[in-house]
Order: sequence, then C-alpha cells, then structure tokens
Amino acid sequence: MARRSVVVVGGGVAGLAAAYELSGPGASRDATTPRVELIELGERLGGALATIEFAGRVLDVGPDGVLARRPEALALVDELELGDRLEPIAASGAWIWLRGAAREMPDGLTLGVPTDAAALRRWPGLSRRARWALARDRRWPVRLSVGDDATIGAIVRAKLGDEVARGLVEPLIGGIQAGRIDELSARSVFPALLEAARRGGSLAAALGAGGPASPGPRHGAGSGGPAFVSLTSGLGSLVGALEGALAARGVVLRRATAVTALRRTPSGPYPWEVDTASTTTPADAIVLATPAPVTAALAGRHDAALAALSRVRSAGVAVVSLSLERATTTLPPTGTGLLVPLATAWSGPDTMLVTALTFLDRKWPHLRRDDDVLVRAHVGRSDDARWRDLDDDALVTRVLDEVRHLLGRVGPVRAAHVARWPAALAQYELGHAPLVEAARTRARDLGLALAGAAYDGVGVPATIGSGRRAAREVRDHFAN
Repeated sequence: MARRSVVVVGGGVAGLAAAYELSGPGASRDATTPRVELIELGERLGGALATIEFAGRVLDVGPDGVLARRPEALALVDELELGDRLEPIAASGAWIWLRGAAREMPDGLTLGVPTDAAALRRWPGLSRRARWALARDRRWPVRLSVGDDATIGAIVRAKLGDEVARGLVEPLIGGIQAGRIDELSARSVFPALLEAARRGGSLAAALGAGGPASPGPRHGAGSGGPAFVSLTSGLGSLVGALEGALAARGVVLRRATAVTALRRTPSGPYPWEVDTASTTTPADAIVLATPAPVTAALAGRHDAALAALSRVRSAGVAVVSLSLERATTTLPPTGTGLLVPLATAWSGPDTMLVTALTFLDRKWPHLRRDDDVLVRAHVGRSDDARWRDLDDDALVTRVLDEVRHLLGRVGPVRAAHVARWPAALAQYELGHAPLVEAARTRARDLGLALAGAAYDGVGVPATIGSGRRAAREVRDHFAN
C-alpha cells in the first residue's frame, strides 16, 4: 500500500502541533507514519507566537505565558526538551482603573466574578449599591433561566448587576477574549459560569464552590504549582523548536504559499488534492488549521456545515511594548498589570484605547534590568478598531499619553515596538458550540480535521491541544 499523505493547511501553532503529532511523537515512526506537508500563507510560521530583539532582551510580542493548569503546552515543552527553560511567573495580583483611580484587585474573584462578598465589602472600586447587589445574591438571589446557553453579560448583569459586569467581569474576560461579554457565549467561554447559573440560588456561592475556572472549554487540570509559566528564551521559541523537530522528521514545510483549492478526487488513489498556484499535492486527509472564515472559504463548497464557519468573527488587537527609564517611572507597588474597563473616559467624548497594561519585567524575572522597566500596552476589541487608523508612531504617542495618565509618573521612552494582529482572537458568540460541533462532524466524514483558536479556546495550550486533537482524528480516520 502506498504511504499515506496528509496536508496541514496553516502554519500557526495549531498547524505545527498537528504536524508534530502526525509525524511520530509517542510512537516509533515506521511505514505507517504518513508523509506530512504543511503549507503556510505567511513568510513565517507560528502565527501570534513571535519574539523580537528588544531593549537588550528577547521579547514576546504575542502571548508571553501559558496557564500552567492546562497540560498541553507543558507536555509539548517537555517533549521538545525545553523544560530547563521554563520559568514560573514571579508576581501575582493586578490592578484595575475604576472610579478615576487604580485600585488593587480584591480577593475572591473568579474571572472577575466576585465569589466572596465579604472581600468587597469595603473595596473602593465599587459603589455601595454594587456591594449591596453582591450581598443580595447571597441572601435573596435573582431567579434566572439560562437554557442551553446565555451570554456571560446576561448572566452577570441579571444576578450581580451592571456595575460588577462592566467594572470587573468585562475588563478581565473581555480582555482575554478581546470581545464583549454581552456577545460571548458562557457555554463556550466560561462554562463554569453557565453551570453555576443553572444551579439556581446564589451565583457567587455556586461559582466559588466549583474551584478555579479558566476561559474556554473544559480541560484536564494540571498539577499544583505556579498559575502561569513562560520560557526564558521567549514563548515564541517554541516555534523554532517545532520547526527543527518537523524538519528532522522529514515534514515538508512550505512558507509564503497560498492554498487555492481543496478538490475531491473520488476516482483516484487519493481522495483529496490540495492546490496552490504552482503545485498539486494528493492527500488521504487534510488538517485545516486556518482561521474559521478561511476554512469556510476552502472547504465550504463541500458541505454547508463547513460553509457556516464563515460566521465566526475575529477581533484584531495591537500590542505596544515600551522600555521606560526605571528611575523616573512609577508602577503600582504590586501586581503584574493594570486593567482598563471599556468606555473609560479620555479626552472630551473620546475613550481610552488601552485595555490593559502588563508589567513584563515584574512578571518574568529573565526580563528584568536595573535601568528600565518593560510595559506592554494592549489595544483593540471586537468593536474597537480605532488603532487600525493610526500608524505606528501615532499609536505609540497615543498609548504613551494614556500610560502617563494611568501611571502618573512615566520616564523617557528608551525603545518602543508595535505588533499588529489583525485577526488575532476568534469570538465565541452564542451558537458557537453547536456550529463547531456540526462542522467537526461533517469534516470527519469527509476526511478533514479542524484545528485552531476558533474551536477549543484561544490560549496557547488550547490551540496546541486543538492541533494534536485534529491529528488524532486523522489517525482514527485511517484506522476506520
């Protein structure tokens, strides 16, 4: 029998993880190991996992750490023998800009949802009315029917009030997802919240009893230890390690190449052919590790459920990295960052672009230097693309003005860098789960597998897991 052929379309971390799983980890490579070809549209692999040389160190300009409770990224780090570079987060806590000042985030929050009303009883970030709403949830909880799904905003506003939703939950969950909690599906983004609402009674009590929660679909819990970890060589160094491993295994890596069509060939020796402008690759199976609308454009003509993936929207964001003189810059005394709620007033009718600040050299010890501090500003949401209209210089100027307002004392800028991610984060809106389930079912029937941040969560561990899951689906397809 001819050697199996698999084409992976998309060279982000999900596509790389799929190619890695298909090409042999966990078992000896033999004649049953398929030929794997990965085709990426861009000049580089890795998607948003990217590092640059900045202010005398290697700096991530996409995701800079991973949630340690999720096992997928740590397992891959171990397999690639990068474990000696793992570094735990060095600080905890955060601040939030509320009622005209930076406030230290209180204890007793689960993804911004208060689970301990006593911890907020005297917290100045909320009004007396909001604190009363939290106390009411414990004693006289609002009745709410959520059915199969509801938006995060609908649940939190009904049970805990608008101020908690707008001032605590939106900045945290909305920041992680770059979306709006009044559009994001609780089932897909925060299933623990949906389960707590279904139980009835106090939302805070039910959510607090469930233990730690993370955004995204359910996953296996990791062992105890730090909440977040990174690599001293930058999280983006995972990409180089994966490229090296794939090249050593004979995986064909094609960059700067657009896939133009996926064609069924029912009468030939291979059921699929993958076209580019200059080549045709026969395939027994295809992993589509592309953004959902791209997947819909390529595979939608083969099934309506795949065409429906065009409805998955993405939010664009930008990351502005700043090296600021340490002696003349004042950060909050503790914590790894500062959250900025939506619609925070700026100048006249304008609102702030910045949604969060991260204090990178406080977060990761390998980035610390004596003469500067590293601050990363995040801008952009699903409904706020104002940053797209500013060139890099104008964006840095605007962000610096806002940073000065938020921090109060900001020294001279030693270096600045802008990274733009125009379609960075898929939006898991109402109806997302059944949409994905239907698309995956039909894809499997056709010998296709879906991978990427549109399906199993937007974080790096979830995306790695999505790629490896797609590879296992391909192996199962071959077995059947």
